[in-house]
Amino acid sequence: MHFHDFLFEYEIQDGLDDMGFETPTPIQEKAIPIILEGHDLIGCAQTGTGKTAAFLLPVLNKLVWDPIAATDALIIVPTRELALQIYQALQGFCYHTNITSQVVYGGTDGISFEKEKTALLNGANVVIGTPGRLIAHLNMGNLKLEKLRHLILDEADRMLDMGFVEDIMKIIGKAPKDRQTLMFSATMPPKIRQFAQRLLKDPKEISLAVSKPAERVKQGVYMVADADKNKLTVHLLKEKSLPSVIIFTGRKVKARELERDLRKDGVNARCIHSDLEQKEREEVLRAFRSRKLPVLVATDVLSRGIDIDDIGMVVNFDVPGDAEDYIHRVGRTARAESKGEAYTFVNGEDRRKFKRIEELMGMQVEVLPNPEGIKPPGNELRQSPKKQGFKGKSPQNGGQNRFGNRKNNPK
Repeated sequence: MHFHDFLFEYEIQDGLDDMGFETPTPIQEKAIPIILEGHDLIGCAQTGTGKTAAFLLPVLNKLVWDPIAATDALIIVPTRELALQIYQALQGFCYHTNITSQVVYGGTDGISFEKEKTALLNGANVVIGTPGRLIAHLNMGNLKLEKLRHLILDEADRMLDMGFVEDIMKIIGKAPKDRQTLMFSATMPPKIRQFAQRLLKDPKEISLAVSKPAERVKQGVYMVADADKNKLTVHLLKEKSLPSVIIFTGRKVKARELERDLRKDGVNARCIHSDLEQKEREEVLRAFRSRKLPVLVATDVLSRGIDIDDIGMVVNFDVPGDAEDYIHRVGRTARAESKGEAYTFVNGEDRRKFKRIEELMGMQVEVLPNPEGIKPPGNELRQSPKKQGFKGKSPQNGGQNRFGNRKNNPK
């Protein structure tokens, strides 16, 4: 299939041609016709599958052949990073059109807020924003949704996890009931289905069974004590010497400490977390995208909603608390047809957590031998691999079990 098969208005197709879009991804191939027909839609697809274009293109296409001088589409997202990603994609798709747009998110200065206010009062056709900032503009009368025809919720599962339900419902309460609503989520637990029932009318549903990283990702696990994680990180970075690496930590204090230690060891690394001003975060991301910064240390704020191509390696410094988050973190690498590597550091407390990740993926990740001088976790689990539900070789048979590095018969 080719994008020309959708019969988009020529202004939209020209933008696609300029950007080199030729063959739609599976989510685009399935979702675009449904949206063009005007149906509500629930789409389950993980990061990196092309869902941004899947909902933007048909909505923009309608705006081209049936324009209105008001806010026509509202896209609600959980993070400023995702908002900016969608906004940047929209700029390319809209290049040959007269469609106006505005992105709104918190953490900016008064000048940025005034710019947002002006664009909203002028009736920007497409508005992309985070719930808190959208609420602020609604309360001030800047954002007017009386003529809204399209409402899109992206990363709906993450927004629910972040406690945005009340804000979202308040925003939607200002929108017309006669609208097209599109909801995209990486996972489809019962709470998302219940949420969808409140918002959507007779929706069509698309679910891409992508519950494991791409086969091109080389995955590995290191069983390592917390005290040696920084040392192992330095070893991996120097051994692999890749131009683009993201290291995910569970807490911002760890991100700051790791950045400090890496720089002491001569690694050009910067960290990004919620305490940074938005301007600082954007500067770090620009440097990383342009390859001026080879190593980015990030908290969970970047595990979803950021689109950077050709990342060579992802390191899970901490095991994600949510098994689905592992998929999204690892999904940062091996985009398109490229290859990538993903390594996870598992301490004594995180073994069961990582087992849940393996169960979700339906596979076991290879446990790699620690480099010399890197200690395994101290609180070893003594149960046999069989009792733990793993199929790896037992230490009695001379193999390395999945909970440590013992190779010899303990007798």
